[in-house]
Amino acid sequence: MNIKKIKIAVAVALGVTTLTGCMGQMGVSKLVAFGNLKAVDNRYAREGLYILLAPVYGVAAFADLFIFNSIEFWTGKNIITGKSPAVVDTDVGGAVFKVNDKIDSSMTKAPIAPLQVNNNVKSTSVKQIDENTLEMHVALLDGTQQVLRGEKTDDNVAFYLDGNYITTVQVEELENYVAASQA
Repeated sequence: MNIKKIKIAVAVALGVTTLTGCMGQMGVSKLVAFGNLKAVDNRYAREGLYILLAPVYGVAAFADLFIFNSIEFWTGKNIITGKSPAVVDTDVGGAVFKVNDKIDSSMTKAPIAPLQVNNNVKSTSVKQIDENTLEMHVALLDGTQQVLRGEKTDDNVAFYLDGNYITTVQVEELENYVAASQA
């Protein structure tokens, strides 16, 4: 009996998520493809890696279709790519079926404001302390200030917020993040 309830719950959850609008930028899938392209510079090796990564592409597509594209649909901004407007709000001109002029204008754009990250930041400034240390001074709207410091040692960067250790990241990971955000 419990298995039947679980199956029903999963079916309802999947049904609800498919009704939330799954057309979008496919940000996670793009990240996987970008990783494939960065892994090797040969077209045949990339194809081989693509075949080996087929299950990863499937999981990425599932995450895009049922989670991230749904968020993009409702907020108008993709949280993975950071780009807006949502694909479904893009005007391509010359649509076969024109419906926007026949419905209320509230139905022609995202109903929820885009998710904002650090929307309480007033200003930032970056200062190089030495060849291995950068500090970012962040002024928040509430008048408080924070200092984010990165210290490079070998192939790693350790991050501190107001003197408290946060995490350590490999330089290669940071370079990949920058390259992906510029793609």
